[in-house]
Amino acid sequence: MDGGGFSHFPGEALDFLTALRANNDRDWFAENKAVYERAVKAPAEDFCRAVTGRLEEMTGLPHRPKIFRIHRDVRFSRDKTPYNAHLHISFTAETGSTSQPGWYFGLEPERLTAGTGVFELHKGDLDAFRARVAGKDGERLARLIGNLPADVRVSKPELKRVPQPYAADHPRADLLRRKSLTGWMDFANPREACENGFMDRCFDAFVRLRPLFDWLSAAARQPGR
Repeated sequence: MDGGGFSHFPGEALDFLTALRANNDRDWFAENKAVYERAVKAPAEDFCRAVTGRLEEMTGLPHRPKIFRIHRDVRFSRDKTPYNAHLHISFTAETGSTSQPGWYFGLEPERLTAGTGVFELHKGDLDAFRARVAGKDGERLARLIGNLPADVRVSKPELKRVPQPYAADHPRADLLRRKSLTGWMDFANPREACENGFMDRCFDAFVRLRPLFDWLSAAARQPGR
């Protein structure tokens, strides 16, 4: 499948993020901004275009990519370092639903990961998710998660107890204790992002995570939701 000409990030991208982590101040960034623009920002835009096209072809849904800002919002944080020493990107299917799952990519000095899912289900969406989990469709989700590749990392439940009105010993208690659901595939070495053919390996991770996306997306697109 065509990757839109994008194969991999330049090695300079990971070098820049590693150096930024060690020199996280405005003077250093100003001196190296050209490197950021060339080695991180521009390749990330190319990556977004390539991945968006593939996701739309795979799912049949329009997607909107988002490159998260390198500037940190430090207004309410004790950590006043001004920059994010990582590259985070999301791809959201444009269905108009507040519970539509997304796809996620992260490149950091010590981690390279691809994921899918929903980070936060709000009241109405959360109630609908739990009702669906408690029924027959929840059995399918449990099997789906159990059949994911062994190297898929599924997020942990946020709640200690099963919420009312569901029984504490419900067979899908683990799923009912969730307020979000995401699955992740971690690459062995962040440097893989800078190797030939990375685009194909990254999209292969999305393909392997697709069953989770499809289950969540089906709920988000139900009539009246």
